[in-house]
Amino acid sequence: MKRTIVIGAGLGGISVAYELREKLPKEHEVLLIGEGKEFHFIPSNPWVALGERTREQVVLNLEPYLAKYNVPFDSSGVANINAKENQLTNGQGEILTYDYLVICSGPKLAFETIEGIGPDDGFTQSICTVAHAEKAYYAYLSLLENPGPVLVGAVQGASCFGPAYEYILSLESLLRKHKIRDRIPMTFVTSEPYVGHMGLGGVGDSKSLMEHEFRERGIKWICNAKVAKFEENVAHIDELDRKGQIEFSHELPFKMAMFLPPFKGSPAIAQVPDLCNPKGFVLTNEFQQSNAYHNIFAAGVCVAIPPLEQTPVPVGAPKTGFMIESMTTAIVENILSLERQEEMHTRPTLNAICLADMGDKGAAFIALPQNPPRNTNWTSMGKWVHVAKIAFEKYFLYKVKHGTSEPIYEKYLLGAVGIERVKKEES
Repeated sequence: MKRTIVIGAGLGGISVAYELREKLPKEHEVLLIGEGKEFHFIPSNPWVALGERTREQVVLNLEPYLAKYNVPFDSSGVANINAKENQLTNGQGEILTYDYLVICSGPKLAFETIEGIGPDDGFTQSICTVAHAEKAYYAYLSLLENPGPVLVGAVQGASCFGPAYEYILSLESLLRKHKIRDRIPMTFVTSEPYVGHMGLGGVGDSKSLMEHEFRERGIKWICNAKVAKFEENVAHIDELDRKGQIEFSHELPFKMAMFLPPFKGSPAIAQVPDLCNPKGFVLTNEFQQSNAYHNIFAAGVCVAIPPLEQTPVPVGAPKTGFMIESMTTAIVENILSLERQEEMHTRPTLNAICLADMGDKGAAFIALPQNPPRNTNWTSMGKWVHVAKIAFEKYFLYKVKHGTSEPIYEKYLLGAVGIERVKKEES
């Protein structure tokens, strides 16, 4: 009996496991390994951090659903991979052999790279995990009781900027509803060379759009920011010029701060010889196949994608939900090709689509493909984005519960984007 092991029970891992189970023969085992028994819908974390969702609304116990759709599940995680022997050791010390290995492990949050960052041993909040988002919610409640300055942003080396924009704009909207916005100065601090860069060199007119939105809401911003350290209630930030030299040094007081950290690869993945780059991200070819091991594939945040351009402060390239689903679909088709002893031919469509909720409306950033020159390079704002993100959340949770592998972005989201674009052009 053959076995494919999928590492990671998040957006990518669930998608590829269900699709492999659907398309491979029944005698080919598809084993999913995760850390813990739960699925966390990470894109909803900004809502959790602001009390718009509870943990129970965005977290599912995976065991009953995976059992129903005949996907064996190991919740102990991965301790070690012996790629040369096609084996891995799970968190319980059991050695498992595989014919194919699909890595969708997500990132390690590298809080250790900056002094004082993070909700566990530092002075800032995070929305990268549901547990962090819950802590951030209590910090938000404290802010409502005792208003003061707020800092939000993404530090040097971060590669996912959308949630930071989403959080600060949704927070600002809620503070207006509570009628205390006038008592809370807000500053957006980012390693991007300009607001709206998003790690993509801008999308459509995203720079002007975000600058306008920040001005309208009274939010200040600092770009090309390199965080030196956080102390209790004070952030030490260097603002660099185009040559990467310190132009200004800031000491910014804060009552509450939320910063996205840099990402690294999972330690168990990063230690495999020749599999990863120095940051621990998996090096893959055009078929999402490892450069070093022909039977290992990878999708999602754990994949090495080079920065789009050189910037004064290092800025990583984002890996959005559409891109992850495209990667997982390509992996499934390429494994099927190898099983038929055919040449692989399926390449992922590396498109960037980001939906950022803003409480009372939202912004959509569409870059098709991610790297210029692009066929579509478009940014839009409106209430429809808020609705689209809610639909994305509900549909993906539906996918997990019902064992479906149908990609949702291509069929539903791009259709909605197309309709809105036509309306905008007609008007």
